[in-house]
Amino acid sequence: MSTDTRSLILQTAEFLIRSRGYAAFSYADLAQQLAITKASVHYHFPTKEQLLVVLVDEYLQRFRATLAAIRQEQVDAAGRLRAYAALFAEGFEQGMLPLCGALSAERAALPASMHGRVHEFFRLHLEWLVGVIEEGRIAGGLRPDTAPDQVALLMLSTLEGGTFVGWAMTERTMALNAFETVLATLLATGAPQPGTTAL
Repeated sequence: MSTDTRSLILQTAEFLIRSRGYAAFSYADLAQQLAITKASVHYHFPTKEQLLVVLVDEYLQRFRATLAAIRQEQVDAAGRLRAYAALFAEGFEQGMLPLCGALSAERAALPASMHGRVHEFFRLHLEWLVGVIEEGRIAGGLRPDTAPDQVALLMLSTLEGGTFVGWAMTERTMALNAFETVLATLLATGAPQPGTTAL
């Protein structure tokens, strides 16, 4: 085992939470997956609650960086929104549900210290979406009558909910297809469609 056991434990715990659920995995599962002892897991994370707190805090830090990179790399609102939606497909390809959705579904089983973090997770999604949608409306890429708050919630709900439905039906494209339907209703006349470039 490498000296980076801590990172491997976090990666494996994230996969188990997003594929099985928080309540359905134990330190014994982590030890078995990584071929280490339970004592090794406890050395890095004395309790499961501490493990989850660190996992979510570090995930949020990476997620903020990912959203910032999308904003920098994509030049318009439609491109940014599609790059954001693609994040949900990436998790699906790896056999994982969205972390925020998986945790929210198990809110009753989560330690109290996690409730505020789950709230923050969704707030981060929504605030980023509102900002991108508002900028797109002002720039003319999205319809001027677009209501950023309402559309942000609709898009997040479509991707989160669509991913759960697609997971149950083993259909990867369901969430992205539904997202594209929502986005198509928001694009201003003349805005570039998928596979096209603005002149």
